Amino acid sequence: MSLIVSIIPCLNDNYSYICYDNSGCAFVVDPSEYKPVNDFLEKNNLDLKYILNTHHHFDHVGGNLELKNKFNAKIVGSELDKERIPGIDLLLSNGDIFKCNNYEASIIHIPGHTLGHIAFYFKEQEIVFTGDTLFSMGCGRLFEGTPEMMWNSLNKLKNLPDNTSVYCGHEYTLNNAKFINSINTNKDIADKIEKLEALSKTNTPSIPTTILEEKNLNIFFQADNQTIKNKLHLSEKTDTEVFGHLRELKDNFK
Repeated sequence: MSLIVSIIPCLNDNYSYICYDNSGCAFVVDPSEYKPVNDFLEKNNLDLKYILNTHHHFDHVGGNLELKNKFNAKIVGSELDKERIPGIDLLLSNGDIFKCNNYEASIIHIPGHTLGHIAFYFKEQEIVFTGDTLFSMGCGRLFEGTPEMMWNSLNKLKNLPDNTSVYCGHEYTLNNAKFINSINTNKDIADKIEKLEALSKTNTPSIPTTILEEKNLNIFFQADNQTIKNKLHLSEKTDTEVFGHLRELKDNFK
């Protein structure tokens, strides 16, 4: 059976993901809020078995308890977030395998945005859920971790197979692309911005992206690239220092 991933827009710019197959069993990733997730489950007659949380922020766990109570679902997250994810049942660590029906996900610890942040990598399905660590053409803010932590986390994801589909936590792609364009203007970025602006006009998600596309376009994957270092006038800096500088620039980009 093939796994279907449905994008559920939540709040202002969040994405939750409901994953299911023709068995009728489902799991949801990062349910920001109860209603849109519940509405989709009811409309499609799905039985929610698990709630997967990449990290503890409210805009990723806000629907946890109501969904758990209604469907008797198990909440899954990092052992480092056991005091911060509401209703958590199953604690996972780096390298663990999470199993749901016929599907298995490897747990990748990717701190930086938060200290307990994890990704769920479904190797057989060629899918990874990256929360707020890796965005399409961007990465998350460093609320709890260091530039070194986030750079190392991004490299873990960068090393996944090129054809891996990336499902992230927010629709930030157009703004991320404009930020990249402000530093590294080229035809590929200009073409991408044109496509993203067309998607934005119809409120069409830009997700999923792929690891290959991120390697080609995402400047946060390229902090070790000498051309990027030269453009930033940081040719003698370490990869981590360049990444940290890029993150600071993005924090102040409008």
